[in-house]
Amino acid sequence: MQIRKKYTGEAEVFTEALNDILFILLMFFLIVSTLANPNVIKLSQPKSQADTKAKQNVVVSIDANKQYYVGTTPVPLDSLQYALRPILAKEKTDIPTVVINADKSVEIEAVVNLMKVAKGLGAKTVLSVEKD
Repeated sequence: MQIRKKYTGEAEVFTEALNDILFILLMFFLIVSTLANPNVIKLSQPKSQADTKAKQNVVVSIDANKQYYVGTTPVPLDSLQYALRPILAKEKTDIPTVVINADKSVEIEAVVNLMKVAKGLGAKTVLSVEKD
């Protein structure tokens, strides 16, 4: 006497719902990444009554340890000119602008050094401050 196995069918994985979930996750991360602040270097800026905002072409930050950052990349002072030159060359304006984010505890000498480098490359400089 032979024992017959019951036919159970093939195992099947339904992936239709996974496509919807992955699409929603993709959209979530795309939206969140566009809302994220690109300036992630924590600085305590000086305060001012200024109302206007400059068009931010190039952002250079100086932290309390006198470390320079082009965007979020740390750059030593002697290499700052070489780091800024290709970025300023890509700008489509006649006179590019360098926005300086400096910690309020930074000595003015560090800011002046950055301004000299930017002026040597033919760029205007704007100092970023917090509103009172």
